[in-house]
Amino acid sequence: MKDRLDELGDIPAAITAQPLNTIDPRKVFIVHGHDEAIRETVARFVSQIGMAPVILHEQANKGRTIISKFREEAASVGFAIVLVTADDGDLPRQNVIFELGFFLGALGAERVAAIVRQPVTTPSDYDGVVYIPYDGSGGWKIALAKEMKAAGYAIDWNNVMGGG
Repeated sequence: MKDRLDELGDIPAAITAQPLNTIDPRKVFIVHGHDEAIRETVARFVSQIGMAPVILHEQANKGRTIISKFREEAASVGFAIVLVTADDGDLPRQNVIFELGFFLGALGAERVAAIVRQPVTTPSDYDGVVYIPYDGSGGWKIALAKEMKAAGYAIDWNNVMGGG
């Protein structure tokens, strides 16, 4: 056995993965289903407050599989907005729930905001977490800006209100 261990040589104490991308805190990943109107409205708002929205299908494929593309693009953001809308009956699309869980694990709950457009059934494992209700009056914008500010983002309230 000792001879075999000697053949292997030194074993590193830890192997660390190199990041695929560096995090750009201005980049905000927008997870969405089929509701294009809410996706575009939220993306415009993210731009309005000085951030850069990342929408997966708008990014270059670079020969990557979907999951590789998702992981690499997700690794470059500092915040995620998950749009929970009824796309499959009263349920959100499966990718939306998957990506919600991914970002909760990757960024932490304080850097993930779920905007919910009713009527929709929300995941029971996420019960107790306060969702941001999507409303036609734009109250969701103030709620989202508050969450981003609490996560450490500099928010210009003039831009939130559309005056900046």
